[in-house]
This record gives sequence, structure tokens and C-alpha cells, in this order.
Amino acid sequence: MDAKINRQQAWDLLCKHNKDPFHLQHALTVEGVMKWYAGELGYNNDAEFWAIVGLLHDLDFEEYPDQHCLKAPELLSAGGASEELIHAVCCHGYGITGVAAKPEHEMEKILFATDELTGLVWATAIIRPSKSVQDMEVKSLKKKYKTPAFAAGCSREVIEKGTALLGWELDTVFEKTILAMRSCEDSVNNFMNSLHTSLSP
Repeated sequence: MDAKINRQQAWDLLCKHNKDPFHLQHALTVEGVMKWYAGELGYNNDAEFWAIVGLLHDLDFEEYPDQHCLKAPELLSAGGASEELIHAVCCHGYGITGVAAKPEHEMEKILFATDELTGLVWATAIIRPSKSVQDMEVKSLKKKYKTPAFAAGCSREVIEKGTALLGWELDTVFEKTILAMRSCEDSVNNFMNSLHTSLSP
């Protein structure tokens, strides 16, 4: 797998089209989650590719929310990304944004299944006393998952479709994604805090 761009180039491209700290934090979180899954599933040699896909998966969303995953090919191509990377990024909009490409590679299925789920895990974490995913258990996440009004923007339908594509149980995706977010929570928080500090007057 070859992204044709390195991590720094991917980050610069992301920041060119995204300014909202929430979107940057989500991108960094999904980057960390994808990197963890690459290692977990034996794709260590492709971990950087998986991570860059995670980092850039919502590249077009902030500027073109109505053309999400439709505008991305143009932006990614202009940034030097490979066709392989473009396909991987865009197919996470399968069945949602009018994108025809179906996730086929295990990496694409992981992104499809976990993108929305990371938002739900994060929303669950910030209302915990610890405000962290480090002490979160699957049963706590399941309780929030089953409450439609909680983090309503995180599509349960998409999470379930992604889980079905993987052929996994929902609890398995919950457990692994919690572990994946534990692996990157501190680094994401530290980076966002430093970014906030650098942007403060």
C-alpha cells in the first residue's frame, strides 16, 4: 500500500482544508485508531498507510459537507495522494453520501465500522468522572449505544453495517475500538492542548 504522501504532507493537507479543532481532533483520533488496528490485525508493514487514511478520511467535510466523499478525490489528488489512498478514504461514505465504492479491503471495512463509533466512544468518555476512555468498559458503551438520543449524530446504522461487513460481533468492535482509543488518547489530547496554546492570543 502506497499513499504517495508521508504523514507530514497528509497533516499539512488536512490543515489546509480543516480549521475546526473538533474536526482535527477527530482526524487524529481516527488516525490513531486505524494505526492500532493495523498492528492488531497483522498489517504492521502498512500501518502508516492505514493511519494516513484515518487522518484524511474527512478531508472535505468541513468545507464541503454536502459533497462529503465526493469532493475528496479532487482535494486528495491535488495534494499528491495515490489512487489507492483516494479509494480507501472515499469508500467510507458507501451508502451514505452517494459514493458507489464499497469497502472491500479489511482496512476499508475497519474505517467504515469505526469512524462513527469513535465519536460515540468519545462522547461517552467525556461525561465519565475520569473524562477518559482508559477506564471505560464495553457495558458502559453499550448502554449509551442503546440510547438513541445520546450522541444522536453517531449513526448506529453505519456502525452495524460496518460490523456486518467485517463479519464481527458488535461487542468485538466495541472492545477493540475502546482499546484502540486508549492507545492514542493521551497523544491526541496532548497535541490538541499544545495546538490550542499555540493559537491562543
